[in-house]
Amino acid sequence: MNEVLKIETADRYSVPGLERGLRILSQFTRNESALSAPELARRLNIPRSTVFRLLATLEAMGFVERDKGGRDYSLGLAVLRLGFECLASKELTELGRPILDRLRDTVDFSCNLVVRDGRSVVYVCRSVVQSPFSNTVHLGARLPAHSTLFGRVLLRDLDYSQLQRLFPEERLHAATKLTPATVADLYRRIQSDRSRAYVFEPGYFEPSISTLAVPVYGYGGAVVSAIGVTIPSTRADTINIEFVAHAACHAAAQLSQLLDHVSPPSQQADGNAVCMNAMPAHEMNGAITRGNNDRP
Repeated sequence: MNEVLKIETADRYSVPGLERGLRILSQFTRNESALSAPELARRLNIPRSTVFRLLATLEAMGFVERDKGGRDYSLGLAVLRLGFECLASKELTELGRPILDRLRDTVDFSCNLVVRDGRSVVYVCRSVVQSPFSNTVHLGARLPAHSTLFGRVLLRDLDYSQLQRLFPEERLHAATKLTPATVADLYRRIQSDRSRAYVFEPGYFEPSISTLAVPVYGYGGAVVSAIGVTIPSTRADTINIEFVAHAACHAAAQLSQLLDHVSPPSQQADGNAVCMNAMPAHEMNGAITRGNNDRP
């Protein structure tokens, strides 16, 4: 009798529209990351008009995104946002923690793992070097994507129209004099970054802090996060930046491989530096050895 009452109570308080929306989200899998509205309607036996309305709502809230052709949908980053409270126990940070620790020990600077949530970047994992230099950023901290190097890395999969929808304002808020003034300026910088294995500009978000950021790729080759090395700006001109970049690229490649990313062909970086996800292991070991010898 109690089980019957439980079923009746569940039915009484069930919200069909919410249930249908969640069923739509559950159809996206690793092997089927993009689905069309007609296909979803067929699978779920829901009228197409209802599916289109549900998808429009989910898209407006960031739970799904349309591809460049406008036909297929895929999961949006708002799905990830739901898990931020327990993200430390999830795959990305679980896999990234030992890699960040090794990178910190190699370069002797604090290292971070960051994801994008809409217009913000969020610090989801940190490996900190204890030193007099103090960085006030903390786990879970959010910074504006448009004015950080992490943001430039994490926004690189967006085309210009998607970037405009994300930042519709005429002028972007400036954190420093290096912040892009407009969306067009931001887009040009992102496109320029794509030819490089890493992004590094001293004092870009805060004058006292310099960040070296490297993309981490997930299944299908999309940028899912970024690994960064935090360097005091006072040391930006004295360190062996190529050594730090090689180590960071190698760490990002390791995490990408763990997330089932198949490394693309060699990516030529600025100044003929090759990203570590295309560098043979013995060359990487040599680069680290040389870098350790050259470290101040």
